[in-house]
Amino acid sequence: MADPIDFDRLLDAAQEYREAARMAVAERLAERSMDQEQRAAHGFAWIATSIAALEAVHAWLAAGPGRPVDVMVHELAFAETLGQLIGGIPMGPGEIVRPSDLGLTGAADRVDQTAKAFLCTDRTTLRREIGALLADGRWPAEALDQDLDAMREQYRRFTERRILSNAQRWHLANELVPDETVAAMAELGTFGVCIPERFGGLGLSKMVMCVVTEELSRGWIGAGSLGTRSEIAGELIASGGTEEQKAHWLPRIASGEILPTAVFTEPDTGSDLGSLTTRARRTANGWRIDGSKTWITHASRSDLMTLLVRTKPEQTGYAGLSMLLVPKSRGADAEPFPDKGLDGSEIGVLGYRGMREYSLSFDGMAAPSDALLGGEEGQGFKQLMRTFEGARIQTAARAVGVARRALELGLAYAKDRKQFGRAIIEFPRVSDKLASGLVDFVLARELTYAAAREKDSGRRCDIEAGMAKLLAARTAWTNADAALQIHGGNGYALEFEISRILVDARILSIFEGAAEIQAQVIAKGLLTR
Repeated sequence: MADPIDFDRLLDAAQEYREAARMAVAERLAERSMDQEQRAAHGFAWIATSIAALEAVHAWLAAGPGRPVDVMVHELAFAETLGQLIGGIPMGPGEIVRPSDLGLTGAADRVDQTAKAFLCTDRTTLRREIGALLADGRWPAEALDQDLDAMREQYRRFTERRILSNAQRWHLANELVPDETVAAMAELGTFGVCIPERFGGLGLSKMVMCVVTEELSRGWIGAGSLGTRSEIAGELIASGGTEEQKAHWLPRIASGEILPTAVFTEPDTGSDLGSLTTRARRTANGWRIDGSKTWITHASRSDLMTLLVRTKPEQTGYAGLSMLLVPKSRGADAEPFPDKGLDGSEIGVLGYRGMREYSLSFDGMAAPSDALLGGEEGQGFKQLMRTFEGARIQTAARAVGVARRALELGLAYAKDRKQFGRAIIEFPRVSDKLASGLVDFVLARELTYAAAREKDSGRRCDIEAGMAKLLAARTAWTNADAALQIHGGNGYALEFEISRILVDARILSIFEGAAEIQAQVIAKGLLTR
């Protein structure tokens, strides 16, 4: 009988490697800027993210029932992660960060020596057994408490009944999530999960919102993202608004009466919000808004814009930015932007449909005198930054839902599709894809949950949120790509759902801060903690 695997010792070795990477990058940055050493810095971010995910999965197994599939997933997660630390971590297609890129060959050798027997084990049988258990419907434990499990089950049933059966048709027709579906989501409390009870919300945790978003996004990312719009606006107002603003807006957002949209990005700024130019000037009756915004999700059907503008043009950078709460009329296909001074045009997109994307132009649009969030100018960037943690955790949850749906579709097709006299799941390369995708899914899910728990604890979690988004977005894409490959030529056909999952997954490493921005934030944060 083989000796039991000492996973604590393996994790210690990985953590020592992470510290060696941190010291190596810090030494480089003592002489050169992070932009000059971007590959090394971002490589360190990926190293730290991979190990954080391993820590999360190790904790998950310890807290869970320890069923065979859980134990197997845990082992393969360690094997794959340690193997990547030594051999190279994929930061993106064609971008592999290796120990030599950071001067870590010696540190990698020490990990290799510690884990040699473990890494030299052939896990072909393990992958096949994981694939067989998955085919038998034995998914890894979610290891949540009773209330969270009940919430998940409620939203899973809703998604199966109201979203999954319609999402492909809605996507192909570029339809909005139907009003009746939005109303049903509102009845479930989707738009007020984290809004305090005194303002009409459920007053629940970010962890609950993760589960809700994950399950809705499993059905269609557009449905999950619709809930996220209200989550972001609710947090922005709850954390930065006046008591009057909270009392006016939060109950309406929680009930679904008000559908908000976030209006931050500009054509020439992207993530460089300090260069934002859209102006808002005080008038006798309120504010006048002039400028342009782009990539504004759900802009037409929304009723409220959380609008980042420059109210102090004499101050450059972030200091002159303010956040306005700007009410607008809900648009329709015949007249998408009926308000005076506001116009927009739809941006055609590959996926991420259901709410639609727009470029907006403001030409003297009026906002009321009490529109300034918190009643104080120059606080807009700080107010927005307080929501970034929650927004990125929510994006990670969306990615986890998409990643799971990709697995479900790949698995179902592999079981049903017959080639050469047998189901294609019996071919090792197909089964391996499913086993690897399952492991990546659990790593991303548990890292996302860990970030949500940090947020709920009240501790700063910008790094943890960035890690969750970074890894989950990659997982959604790789799982979607693998599932489409399992479908073969049929996966390329629009009638098959996996074609939608692929294009939906692609956006996740771009919005709410591109993967490169996330890696930069993670590296900076870890090097200055």
